[in-house]
Amino acid sequence: MRPYLATMKFARRALLAGVLVCAAGCQNFLDVNENPNAPQTVSANLYLAPILHWVATSEQFDGRFIGRYTQNWTLPSGATLPSTWDRMGYDPTSDNGGQLWRDVYWNIGQNLVDMNNKAEAEQRWDLLGIGQVVKAWGWLKVTDVHGELIIKEAFDQTRFTFNYDTQEYAYQEVLKLLDAAIVNLSKTDGAVNQAYLARYDRVYGGDRIKWLRFAYGLKAMTLNHFSNKSSYKPQDVIAAVDLSFTSNADDALLPYSATSADNADGNFWGPRRGNLNNYRQTNFVLGLMNGAAFGGVANGPALDPRMSRMLAPSPDGQYRAWDPNSGVLGLPAAQTPNNFFGYAAGLGAGLPSRYLFADKSRFPIMTYSQLQFIKAEAALRSGNRGVALAAYTNGVMSHIDFVNARNTDDGQLVTPISAAERAAFLANPNIIPSASNLALWQIMSQKYIAQWAWGHVETWMDMRRYNYTGLDPVTGTQIYPGFSTPAVLFPDNNGKIAQRIRARFNSEYVWNVEALRVIGGLELDFHTKPLWITQP
Repeated sequence: MRPYLATMKFARRALLAGVLVCAAGCQNFLDVNENPNAPQTVSANLYLAPILHWVATSEQFDGRFIGRYTQNWTLPSGATLPSTWDRMGYDPTSDNGGQLWRDVYWNIGQNLVDMNNKAEAEQRWDLLGIGQVVKAWGWLKVTDVHGELIIKEAFDQTRFTFNYDTQEYAYQEVLKLLDAAIVNLSKTDGAVNQAYLARYDRVYGGDRIKWLRFAYGLKAMTLNHFSNKSSYKPQDVIAAVDLSFTSNADDALLPYSATSADNADGNFWGPRRGNLNNYRQTNFVLGLMNGAAFGGVANGPALDPRMSRMLAPSPDGQYRAWDPNSGVLGLPAAQTPNNFFGYAAGLGAGLPSRYLFADKSRFPIMTYSQLQFIKAEAALRSGNRGVALAAYTNGVMSHIDFVNARNTDDGQLVTPISAAERAAFLANPNIIPSASNLALWQIMSQKYIAQWAWGHVETWMDMRRYNYTGLDPVTGTQIYPGFSTPAVLFPDNNGKIAQRIRARFNSEYVWNVEALRVIGGLELDFHTKPLWITQP
């Protein structure tokens, strides 16, 4: 945002100087306020498609790095020490991990402001409601990744430096925006028009009711982040979930055509884009699915049928994973895990893939199963075990269906989970216990599986809320069984684990240093400073 803004200001000054020099003799040569080749104003709905693209795509960019903090995957370094992010570090003087920041302030940025202003002026309450949801989504994601952020001064084009607002203020703004969005998305008067929205709404086809449910879902997620605060109200979380998604049919998914020569219209995780070629699954996620964490053994009754539809086997057909503490694996080729596309060598471009890693896999922004696990957590914490078990069961069942659906988006050569497999898995008391035996670690571990490879920010928020290796207060079991923090942390951490990502380098550490100094952003271990929302 800032380099662009500063450039525009200097360009305006240069143009003004040129006009003053030319005076009257140049008046017909250049009019900086008119462009004969492009419209000066556009229809409000034209902003929507690119905005929604970045809502789905930004988290994928940053998920390459956040996913290593949460051990969704690891990026082998080829050296003795693991790569920086696998040691809970960061890449100095780099924008790695700064895509959400860039998109919320720049790619979405002023475009969203303009769209909302136009929508309000034209009484397009449905479009305005979507815009308010997107703005709330942006503030929530950025503050959950980076902590303090810029809201009050964010789009003030008279400024060259920008002061940070607190995370507490950011959460207030998110909830205020969502409440306003809910009001607007409930309206049917003015210029509310599904056909008008549908032209550029590639997520819900202009369906106002589904966007209303999305707003309630995002509100539930936001409220649940307060779980470590005395102000946490689990009943409010449950109420918001109950007004949100009713089934997988409400899932917010972005489709991809994957037909352009530059691959820009393909899934970011797909083999044509090649952004995960060298990444591999970790021991932690494998342990959640091969029966180890849920009371069984490999090939035993607790073996998760989703494992073979989500994870990649080794060339010999067995399921193995990479230890994030090791930069190199040291296994024979036949035992080395394949890439996520399912291949031992080569990139897989043009070949069948699997799950979310195919070029046309519809990519989730929010899902029914995710929200059911949020409800289950809130209900269990409130002592309502019956509601918790029902929501937890819904979460597991619906995610099995989600896996099957995503494995049909692009003709993947993956056998669907059969009804018999599904029934046997759900009948196992290690997976679906009685209400009296349901434990918090089961809810959070199954939510981790359901969000694996896509819900990176929410997964990281969950793990930070429970201090990564925290214990279930009832059972004493680790909330995330099998997860361990890196044996060798990044040197700048000073022995502490990551709690945030430093703000985007090329906007903040280049253009906004003094404001960073105020919040401690110049300290080498700033990324280990706990967030306000995770503290009591």
